[in-house]
Parts: sequence; structure tokens; C-alpha cells
Amino acid sequence: MELVNTSPSDIGITDPGYAKSNATEMEVLLRRFDEETKKFDKIQQKADEFKQFFESRKHQNTSKGGSKLKDKEKEKPITSVMKQQQDREEAAAKRMQELMRNFATILRQITQHKWAWPFMDPVDVKGLGLHDYHKVIEKPMDFSKIKQLMEAKDETAYKNVREICADVRLIFKNAMKYNDEKNDIHIMAKTLLAKFEEKWFLFLPKVVEEEKRREKEEAEAQLNIERVQGAANFQMNKYLSIELEKIEKNFLEIRRQMLRRTRKWTTEDKRILGMALSKLSPEDLNKALEIVAKNNPTFEASADEVDLDLDAQSESTLWSLKFFVLKVRKNSPSNNNDTNNGSNDNSNSKNKNDADDENSKRKKEICDALARTAKKRSKKAS
Repeated sequence: MELVNTSPSDIGITDPGYAKSNATEMEVLLRRFDEETKKFDKIQQKADEFKQFFESRKHQNTSKGGSKLKDKEKEKPITSVMKQQQDREEAAAKRMQELMRNFATILRQITQHKWAWPFMDPVDVKGLGLHDYHKVIEKPMDFSKIKQLMEAKDETAYKNVREICADVRLIFKNAMKYNDEKNDIHIMAKTLLAKFEEKWFLFLPKVVEEEKRREKEEAEAQLNIERVQGAANFQMNKYLSIELEKIEKNFLEIRRQMLRRTRKWTTEDKRILGMALSKLSPEDLNKALEIVAKNNPTFEASADEVDLDLDAQSESTLWSLKFFVLKVRKNSPSNNNDTNNGSNDNSNSKNKNDADDENSKRKKEICDALARTAKKRSKKAS
């Protein structure tokens, strides 16, 4: 569909001198409007990123991952608190390592017992012919495995003393579960478990003390994070309010200037605009309908039957449509190259023809609606 070139006078301005100067001024104002809209979108994005940043910090205070928002308004208020939290975490880790070293003393006492030898290494299931061992014992454990996990430097390492304690108990409970009560291994495991529980009972107060200390520190850290978040939110809200107030003032100034440079739309202006719209390609015509729908919530651009009544549109909608047509005319090539190029390409001609038929049908419906409106306007004028 060839787009017929239009001039400012074709779309609602009859005085050429006035049209040229006024259209230029309006285009400048529209560019300013677009710039202010982009500023608003950036501020909205910054607010969303600010919220996401604190949400991530809330769930993972010590995260080293980067954040999209690198503004000083976000980084500065939380840096000191996060540093304090990191220092507390490191100190707590060192205290837990010290507890583990102390706990190792208990392990040495147990493993040096004369009855500890059956539990030092994994059970030789094949050598002993214990074919049902893995059916009875879900998680095998031995002291060599515990030592390996205590010395590990990766994520498999024990995180606290209670994890080691649980595995020591598992060693003896596995032996007692698989072997009969009168079996020597069962008796040896039961005896060593009792000795271990005695030593663990004496050691437990140190563990509880450290756990309470960590709970208290974590609660304080969370409180500090919330306090800093509240202060940062206040600063960010203040910043956003100032920026939004500036944008609002700019919007009002643009609106004031646009109203000062525009005049009331006449019946003739609307008729000529309708003619210009009817000359648009189906694709651009759909974009024009979206402009109407944006300014008029009751208008359905995607409806099966569209009734576009220009008389029912606001002044701002009419001006938006006018400048859209001007923009299309400005950006469109002087000659339509689709016809020249299309004759040499038959690979997808069927799909193209189907799409053209659908677009042509859609355009005809809209043009009919514009024609009906023009006819009503003519009757009122007569």
C-alpha cells in the first residue's frame, strides 16, 4: 500500500506560513515531552531496582553478587552495616572452628579406645559377606569419613559441631541396628556411644552458649539492616519526589506552551485529518488506533468492528494523531520500493498476499468508519 505524501496543510492547518512555524514549534515541544517521559521511566526503573536491591539483601545479607543499581544513594547507607555483618560472620566462624578443635579432643578419646577399631573405617560389606547391609543401613558412617569432612575446605565440610555429633551417633547406632544385641560389635558400639554421650553432655553448654550468641548477633544484624533500609528508603523517596516534581513542572510547562501554540480544531480540520488517516498503510493505521485507545480508555483498537469518530476525540488526541501522520510522512521513502522489489521474490508470496488481504480488510473497515463520521458531520453542517 503506497503512502500518499501529506503536508501540514493536509492535516488540519490551512495557513502555510502558520503551519510551518507552528508545526516546527510543536515538534520541539513533542521532543521535550518524549525526553521528560524517558526521565520518568528511568526514575521508575531506579525505584524498582532500589526495591529489588534491598529485597536481595534481606534474603542474603552477605551476598557478593553484583546489583544493577550502583548509585551512591543505594550503596552508601548499607556499606558500613554489611561490613559489620561480615566481620561478625567471620568472628563467629572462627569461634565455631575453635569449638570443633575442642570437640576433636573428644573424638580422639573415643577413637583411641580399645573397642573403637571396628568403627574407624567403612564396613567391608563385600569382604564380610554382608549382602543385606545397604538394605538395612541407609547412611553408612565411620570415623575416617568424619575426619575427611572435618578437614574439607569446600561446601562438604561440617558447618557446626552438632553436625559432627550427629554423625558420631550414627556410627554407633548403625552398628547397633545391624548387629544383634548379644553380638560383640553391638555391645562395643553401645558402650562407646554411652561414653561419647557423657563427654558430649559436658561439652554441650559451650555449644549452646555459642548458638545463643549467634542468634543474638543475627537478630541485631537484621535490625540494623531494617534500620538502614528505612533511612535509605526515606532518602530515596525524597530524591524521587524532587525529581518527579521537576518532571511534573516540565510537563505542565510543555502543556502550557502547546495550548498557547494551538487553536481549536474545526470541522474542516477533522475532515482533512480523517482523509490523511485513510491514506496511511494498514500497519500505521493500527498504530494510529493505538494512539486513540491510549487517550480514550473506552475505545477498543483491537475490536472486530472499529467505529472511529474524530468528533468524539479530545483535542490532545487529535493533535497526537496529526503529529503521528506528520512523522509517518517524514520517515516514509519518497517512492514505494515494495512494488519494485516484490516482483522478484516469490518464495513467500502466498503468506504476504494473505497478510495484505487481512490488512486491506482491516483498513477498509476503519476507512468506512471515518467515512460514516464525515457523512454525519456534513449532515450537521447542512
